[in-house]
Amino acid sequence: MNIEEIVKPENLAYAKSKTLTDAPMHYCPGCSHGTVHKILAEAIEELGIQDKAVGIAPVGCAVMLYSYLDIDWVEAAHGRAPAVATGIKRTNPHLHVFAYQGDGDLAAIGTAEIIHACNRGENITVIFINNAIYGMTGGQMAPTTLLGMKTATTPQGRQANLNGYPFKVSELMAQLPGVSYVTRQAVHTPGAVRQAKRALKKAVEKAYAQKGTSFVEVVATCSSGWKLSPTEANRWMAENMLPFYPLGDLKDN
Repeated sequence: MNIEEIVKPENLAYAKSKTLTDAPMHYCPGCSHGTVHKILAEAIEELGIQDKAVGIAPVGCAVMLYSYLDIDWVEAAHGRAPAVATGIKRTNPHLHVFAYQGDGDLAAIGTAEIIHACNRGENITVIFINNAIYGMTGGQMAPTTLLGMKTATTPQGRQANLNGYPFKVSELMAQLPGVSYVTRQAVHTPGAVRQAKRALKKAVEKAYAQKGTSFVEVVATCSSGWKLSPTEANRWMAENMLPFYPLGDLKDN
């Protein structure tokens, strides 16, 4: 078989999504962000919405997301992505609008923004990366940090009487009438990656069909913040985070 036959479309097993740029990703080894970017790019391409997709990237590890996906982007202030997405979607209802936020961004400074956008039922997709820590700013405790988990600001482990309890954001969003779809996924295994991609595509389609807000949580790793190797981080997440943040659909109207 010569090279011309190998590269024929019918012989192609895999190719990089055309929605991904050629910019090298800056994430730490083992970080879940890169995998989520990849499946988000593939979902956008497979849905055929590259020319109608607008992403909102706020402060945090994902702040450079606009360098990696070849779509229109708007950068938002810390925690304000749902508000910016609301304005864009209301003035341009033909667009597919999504916000991409970490747990420190969405579940801390952005709590009011996400709750009210979801409660209003804004027809946007929210992608929420939950790695239970502030990854970019030094590994501090996040709202989603597990009890007993050690961080830069909880060196003895998170204590409920001192630091409060971990915030289960998806469970809260599922209670709001304006939210049509809530799912919690992960990308630590090939099977999980495939399921997360299906959930992303479903979320985008439901939001565009004016069913209300779609909320996709991705339980993620932070090898640097957790002080673990990529392999150890995946194992720790599966053993500790997934029992507390179980995967699957929480709401599907």
